[in-house]
Amino acid sequence: MFDLADPWILLLLPLPLLALRVARAGQVTGSAIHVPERIGDALVAAGRPKGGAQLVNRRSMALWLIWALVLLAISGPRDLAPVSALKVSGRDLAIVLDLSGSMVRDDFHLGDRPVTRLEAVTTVGADFARRRAGDRVALVVFGSEAYFAAPFTFDTDSVARRIEEATIGISGRATNISDGLGLALKRLATSEAESRVVILLSDGINNAGATNPRGVAELAARRGVRVHTIALGPKDLTTAEVGERGVVDAATLRAIAQISGGESFRVRTTEDLLAVTEALDRLEATDSEGLAAEIYREYWVWPATLAAMIGVWFGWRELS
Repeated sequence: MFDLADPWILLLLPLPLLALRVARAGQVTGSAIHVPERIGDALVAAGRPKGGAQLVNRRSMALWLIWALVLLAISGPRDLAPVSALKVSGRDLAIVLDLSGSMVRDDFHLGDRPVTRLEAVTTVGADFARRRAGDRVALVVFGSEAYFAAPFTFDTDSVARRIEEATIGISGRATNISDGLGLALKRLATSEAESRVVILLSDGINNAGATNPRGVAELAARRGVRVHTIALGPKDLTTAEVGERGVVDAATLRAIAQISGGESFRVRTTEDLLAVTEALDRLEATDSEGLAAEIYREYWVWPATLAAMIGVWFGWRELS
């Protein structure tokens, strides 16, 4: 629906007339020379340019049109744009991402191209975050230490960009699962969302921090936070040889999920990772009604531009 943000501005349209009347009322009459009528008419005719009345009318119309267009632009012409209702799930979802040194291993594939675990996770994880419209999403990254890379927000695209920009080493190269999960729970402690969920992804063994991951999972269960875990990597402790590096502690991640009431997933390939994100979409569906926002399209630039063009034309005609 088309309307004006400040329609009262148009009440200023007759202002030039009022100003002109006040100016004329204040004019001081001076001395005059009395000449014969025929001589006076001749002087007036000689001083009047050809087509003078037409020129004055054209000038007045141009000035009035510029004034009217400027007032129209200032009044803020706009139109209410149709905007779909934002789906609000009532869920706070924290993505807890492992950035330890083992994520640099290139034992995954995207298409026919070998990629590192980190590249596979950031590509698929960013797409997953963008699909969480209606959730408040946050990102926690951990290595030796854990920190918030993105606070809870409905702007899922900004969280997805943070996932894409994730770099190994910024949080240390060890694997501190306990602190990563604990930091997410600390932020969720003040959440008033109906549903609070953590998605924890790790490709290693908890080898930093003073807290047992299972103890943190029990805290999550007491606070009503579900933790879904993703164990990433071709091999885990049960299938790897003694001392082999780059293996994941799938049993501990599975225990975290079971204790907190979540689901655990085992990922060995990129296809597995894609299947997990689809499964999580089904587990934590986002379809629910929300509130529509009123978004206006602004049209002030059109009358303002037209007024400027007429002003340029009018100035050129005056100078020519």
